[in-house]
Amino acid sequence: MNNFLFELIGTAFLILLGDGVVANVLLHKTNGHNSGWIVITLGWAMAVFVGVYVSAAQSGAHLNPAVTLALAMVGKFDWALVPVQIAGQFCGAMLGALLVWIAYKKHFDATPDVDVKLAVFCNSPAIPSIPFNLATEIIGTFALVFGVFFITGADVKLGALDALPVALLVLGIGLSLGGPTGYAINPARDLGPRIMHFILPIKGKGNSGWGYSWIPVVGPMIGGILAALLFKML
Repeated sequence: MNNFLFELIGTAFLILLGDGVVANVLLHKTNGHNSGWIVITLGWAMAVFVGVYVSAAQSGAHLNPAVTLALAMVGKFDWALVPVQIAGQFCGAMLGALLVWIAYKKHFDATPDVDVKLAVFCNSPAIPSIPFNLATEIIGTFALVFGVFFITGADVKLGALDALPVALLVLGIGLSLGGPTGYAINPARDLGPRIMHFILPIKGKGNSGWGYSWIPVVGPMIGGILAALLFKML
């Protein structure tokens, strides 16, 4: 139960602050409107930092099914806990998205662009191309998971700042690889909020982009598996 609860809490913080910064930048009449990609990537890095910080001691702070699967593959996490861990991540992602919608309700109402509203919740490609969009998510998640293996195994400890290296890794991925697809690199991060976009009574919303929705799920899972296989070979 602790794993489920703390993965839920950590992932809820991740999405609350991560989707929250996207809402602040993209939605109309916010104080942060049009403040740009650097603000979004920094906001997501801080979202990772807080999400990891609040849940690391209890659940290991995976916050990502691709990380959970990869850690189980290399023997760093109990396979019996994988379903519970992933269930907590998806529930937390949905809760975080709900809170963002409540916080920005009036700004969703003031924003006419349906694509902008969807972008607050989940990812879409800058240039649609199934093979290249999939490859981008695989590469980005590979970088994340492979980096996590070495960060979590490092002998150097930073005390209260132990969550910082992963946050900086995500910041680097966002700045370097975020352009083509928005760097979901996490099935729960994309699919959980996408489900909430579909469910919530958002004024003037369009469709939830289900045709693309499998890529931010399958790509990260493949990337995580490849990172685990390479790590086991080393």
